[in-house]
Amino acid sequence: MIINVVMLILSLALILVACFVFTNAIEWFGKRLNLGEGVVGSVLAAIGTALPETVIPIIAIVFYTSDGAEDIGVGAIAGAPFMLGSLALFVVGAAVCIYTLLGKRSLRMTADVNVISRDLKYFIIIYGIAILTSQIYTHLMVKAVIAIILMLSYFLYLKNTFCEESQQLCDLDPLYVCRICRTRTNMFWIIVQLVLALIAIVWGAHLFVGYVEGLSTVLGITPLVLSMIITPIATELPEKLNSVIWTGRRKDTLALGNITGAMIFQSCFPVVFGMLFTPWHLEGATMLSAILALTSAAFHLLWMKIFKTVNAIVLMLSGLLYLIFIFYLFG
Repeated sequence: MIINVVMLILSLALILVACFVFTNAIEWFGKRLNLGEGVVGSVLAAIGTALPETVIPIIAIVFYTSDGAEDIGVGAIAGAPFMLGSLALFVVGAAVCIYTLLGKRSLRMTADVNVISRDLKYFIIIYGIAILTSQIYTHLMVKAVIAIILMLSYFLYLKNTFCEESQQLCDLDPLYVCRICRTRTNMFWIIVQLVLALIAIVWGAHLFVGYVEGLSTVLGITPLVLSMIITPIATELPEKLNSVIWTGRRKDTLALGNITGAMIFQSCFPVVFGMLFTPWHLEGATMLSAILALTSAAFHLLWMKIFKTVNAIVLMLSGLLYLIFIFYLFG
C-alpha cells in the first residue's frame, strides 16, 4: 500500500510539473502568434492544463480492461467539468477576496464578460447534449453522429474565439527550457518544450490510472468515487494555480477563461471518447455531478447577463455545489 501511495504521488507530481511546462510553452506560442487573452486563456492555456483530465480517462478505458478501470474513466470524464464549475470557480473567487484583503488588488473583477459568457453558453449546449445522450440507449451509429456534432461544435467555438478581439497578452514568465539552457526564445525551443511536456503528461497519466485502481482496491473505496473526487481535484491543480496567479496580477479574463475554456474542452473530447468506447450511461453520482456543473454554468451566465460583470463573492457560491456533491456521496 505504501508503495502504491508513493507512486501515486510521484506520478501525479509528474503530471502537474509537465502541465506547468506545457502551459508556459503554449502561452509563448500564443504570444509569438499575437493572440489575445481570450484565445490564450480559453483555448491555449485551457487545453494545456486540461490534458491530465483528458488523458487519464482515455488511458483507463483503452489500456485497462477491468470494470474498475472503466469506472475510473467515466468518473474522470464526468468529474472534470463538475470540479471546474464548482471548486475551481470557488478558488478564483476566494483568491480575489484574499488578494483584496492583502491589498494586492481591488475586489472588482475586470474579466471580459463577453468572453466568459460565450464560453458558458457553449458549455451548457454541448454538455447538455452529452447528458441527454447518456439517457438514451441508442445505436453506436447514432452516438457516433452525436459525437461528430460535439466535435464540430468545439471547432465552431474555436473559430468564434479566434475571430473575437481581446486584450493582448503580456508579462509572461521566461520560457523554461531557454532559462535552463540560457538560449534565446524562439519557435524551435517553444515546440521542443511542448513536445517534451506532452510526453511527460501521457506517461504520468498512464502510471496514475494504474495506481489509483490499485489503491482503491486496497482501501475498499469504489474506483468511481475515487476518480470523481481525488483525480479531478488533483489534475485540475494547474487550472486553479494558474488562475490564482492571474487574479493576483489582475488578469481576470485569463484566470476565468482558463477554467471556462477547460470546461468546454472537457465537455467535448473526453465525452466523445466516452460515448464511443463505453456504455455512456450517467446515473447516480455521475449524473448528479453533470447536473450540478450545468447548474453552476447557467447561474453564472444568468448573473453576467443581468449585471454585466463578474463578482468574486458570487463565484464563491459555486463551492456550495461541491458540498452538495460530497454530502450525496458520504452523507
